[in-house]
Amino acid sequence: MALSFTVIGMSDNPRPSFSRETLDAISCGRVFSGGKRHHQIVESLLPRDSLWIDITVPLDDVYEKYRKEDCHIIVFASGDPLFFGFASTLQRVMPDVPMKVYPYFNSLQILAHKLLMPYHDMHIVSLTGRPWKEFDNALIEHREKIGLLTDRKKTPDEIARRMKDYGFTFYSMHIGEHLGNPESEQISSLSIEDASKATFSNPNCLILTIQDNAPARRFGIPESEFDLLDGRQKMITKMPVRLLTLQALELYRRKTFWDIGFCTGSISIEARLAFPHLDIKAFEIRPEGKDLMESNSRKFSTPGIEYHIGDFLETEIDETCDATFIGGHGGHLEGIMRKVHSHLAPGGCIVFNSVTSNLVAAGSKDDFIQIANSLGMKLAEPMHVILDNNNPIDILKAEK
Repeated sequence: MALSFTVIGMSDNPRPSFSRETLDAISCGRVFSGGKRHHQIVESLLPRDSLWIDITVPLDDVYEKYRKEDCHIIVFASGDPLFFGFASTLQRVMPDVPMKVYPYFNSLQILAHKLLMPYHDMHIVSLTGRPWKEFDNALIEHREKIGLLTDRKKTPDEIARRMKDYGFTFYSMHIGEHLGNPESEQISSLSIEDASKATFSNPNCLILTIQDNAPARRFGIPESEFDLLDGRQKMITKMPVRLLTLQALELYRRKTFWDIGFCTGSISIEARLAFPHLDIKAFEIRPEGKDLMESNSRKFSTPGIEYHIGDFLETEIDETCDATFIGGHGGHLEGIMRKVHSHLAPGGCIVFNSVTSNLVAAGSKDDFIQIANSLGMKLAEPMHVILDNNNPIDILKAEK
């Protein structure tokens, strides 16, 4: 018999209730698999002399055992196996192996039902073995209802502490522990502050609901609100120029953005607020940039900006980018542009703001144009900006 699967979704109830069709499939099985908890629950239902394969990490070892058996295997999984579940994993790893699925309610459905909460408009994020990125994006977008799947590291209290650090305390947290188990099921609704101080048992999931007093998303932050380098407002890109720079970068259609010479982090922060989907990497040679980026990211609720302190020209990078802003170059404009160009995706761009004053000639503008031409880049028409009594600024753009 060739390898094939039946995947059965189930709850944590120690006295499981399966349909007649599911019970018939179990009674005809010989090889079964699932977590240790699943084995404890269904052991009495399994045929005598059946084989059980524990699902443990590393999963490659489990897959090898499946292939070695090369027969029909019945797998037990929590909830809906196609909802961030094991059936989805099997489809990815063994796309050509036949499979049948008997689903159960997923944990977020169960929690919503317990709360009598309609969930058709819920934005769902899995943090099970995954980074914070999608969750951070949902918070920045002020999603009104967020369903979260957790793991043993990204627990409800750890999630609440992260939300508190970045100012997302305008949500309520509803937590479900051991859902479906009548002996240990627990439902609680807490403020972010209270959740950050509590402890929770596994397994659990949670739903975040936004409160009526949630602040509006920012667009265009006055420079006076940022924590500044030595209090110097001249070291930060002015708000109108900042927004015109983001427009020139066309970040709405980009996936990755580099901010070189971020100083206070103002460009990265505005980009994160306006375009949460972006992967942002920010670079600053001055060590003071670390504290500035961290304090300003928390002040303006923009988690997820990846920053690097040190000389950009000496930083090892093995990724591509779609758009780059050069906010500072320390006299190494050509080296920076050439390095960026080597990582720039086709159609990507570099934007640079050149300031002209009585003391500073237009050399940086001419240098940018000359370097861009030598790299074979297409130059856009410069935007010439004059703000009040400030020096004129040319927003320059070159495309690969």
